[in-house]
Amino acid sequence: MNIFGIGLPEMAVILVLALLIFGPKKLPEIGRSLGKAIRGFQQASSEFENEFKREAQQLEQAVKTPSAVKSAEVAANKAENNG
Repeated sequence: MNIFGIGLPEMAVILVLALLIFGPKKLPEIGRSLGKAIRGFQQASSEFENEFKREAQQLEQAVKTPSAVKSAEVAANKAENNG
């Protein structure tokens, strides 16, 4: 088991040190705070990804649409020149 480049023995040592430093009463509170922070980061990351995809789709549509817009402009210019 290798998470973030840290193996099981290293994780156990970190957990024991945290338990010694913060005590059994503070550790769950710290865990909750850390969980909330990670959840907030994941939500922000998801929102950023969704916004990025939305902008990419808008750009893609803008690239496809100018040919139709340009055709309409050409037709309008021809109508003005003929009229």
